[in-house]
Amino acid sequence: MTNSSPDPAGVATAHAFDDELGRLDALATAERVRSREVSPAEVVRAAIERAKAVNPSLDAVACEDYDRAIERAEQLAPHGTFAGVPTFIKDMTDVAGLPTRNGSDAFAGAPPAKATMAVAQQLFDMGTVGLGKSTLPEFGFTASTEFPDGTATHNPWNLGRTPGGSSGGAGALVAAGVVPIAHGQDGGGSVRIPAACNGLVGLKPSRGRLVPDPHDRLLPVKIVSDGVLTRTVRDQVAYYREAELRHRSRKLPALDAHGDPRTPIDRPLRIGALIDSPTAAEVDGPTRATFDRTIALLEGLGHHVEPVPPPVGAEFAEAFIHYWSMLAWFVSRFGKQLYDPSCEPDRFTMLSKGLAARFASKAGSTPRAIATLRASARADAAQYHPIDVILSPTIAHLPPELGHLGTTLPFDVLFPRVERWVAYTPLANATGAPAISLPLGHDAATNLPVGMMLSAPLGADGLLLRLALQMEAAQPFPTLAAPTSSV
Repeated sequence: MTNSSPDPAGVATAHAFDDELGRLDALATAERVRSREVSPAEVVRAAIERAKAVNPSLDAVACEDYDRAIERAEQLAPHGTFAGVPTFIKDMTDVAGLPTRNGSDAFAGAPPAKATMAVAQQLFDMGTVGLGKSTLPEFGFTASTEFPDGTATHNPWNLGRTPGGSSGGAGALVAAGVVPIAHGQDGGGSVRIPAACNGLVGLKPSRGRLVPDPHDRLLPVKIVSDGVLTRTVRDQVAYYREAELRHRSRKLPALDAHGDPRTPIDRPLRIGALIDSPTAAEVDGPTRATFDRTIALLEGLGHHVEPVPPPVGAEFAEAFIHYWSMLAWFVSRFGKQLYDPSCEPDRFTMLSKGLAARFASKAGSTPRAIATLRASARADAAQYHPIDVILSPTIAHLPPELGHLGTTLPFDVLFPRVERWVAYTPLANATGAPAISLPLGHDAATNLPVGMMLSAPLGADGLLLRLALQMEAAQPFPTLAAPTSSV
């Protein structure tokens, strides 16, 4: 069932696409269940076998829930958009009966959660069956899923490289064919970055598009959004259509405000091409080549593309880092009260401690940082007149080797590396606007995917999905089963 061997370029990979069910996307899997071609239990058992075969190479499963998954699948009615589809929940979100360890040794003794958080329950209510929890770096504070003991989650396209983060486990499991859809969270790019690293589709939705997180009320700027990682755009469309039936924000236009989100865009758009990031990060060759090829793809589809400058600069980047540091300080100070009394702050990583110390040394600049983040929403909105969508790289360079972003590195070494790599994604978190990463390139030398990001005004999630459908049809996305689009 499992392929764990060098690809033609000699790069070690790991995937489960030898199993026919593993090659199906979520909608195709559910269709087989609804037609009674396979039962939910058969689908779930097959996914568990794929996980058991591949995870020793990936280390992407934080907590297994296989026995309960089979029990639930055996009782599941074959109905629903994602009937019988196996999935994983990121280990920052409570699932009843499972511990929530937040990717941290500080929560090694966490007890099983008593209830399932709303966003996870919503995914289960669509018919999915949870197989357990996926890995993340501590509290999602960095963009590579690596751990203080030297272990890490591996990129299935190239086992020596990072799968990104912080939803790195989710990205690895979907890319390897273990499951077709997995839950993630995005507070600075944490859905879009793993999507880019693992050749997946990842949408950070508009703020308020999904059911709110209970911690949101504590934050002056709500930068975190839940989402899912998938191999196809249509699975994203189906997820957000179903989510809207269960939770509809009156502050946002409907998902179909720009037409039926199940259909490709049918009109030319004005697209801004943004290669300069707020931090002036250097873009590597494969990323620049994919950016240029994506411009040509969009123009070939009839869209008008023109260069645009970044709407924010270094002041925004500094404000976002300060706010990120504030979150780390908050967790280090109130982790026991916010999460669980078992929290042991002394066991936090050097990165978390470094971020908290950074905030403590500059706490007086917090009001200005918050004001800067709020102002970024106005600056971002202004660039969409008359632009419809912004194209940019998702990350500045290919996923680095494991260890380059290791959490045991000194803070003043690690954090500048993270900042340079993920220079493009944080803006959408500050503004609340939607942004989607698409796998539009493949670097043959490293066997790594290359992701491009499309961003749109607040509430225009449906527009992004329709454009993504058009681009996917014109240039099918590479997968580990069939890597294409080499640069």
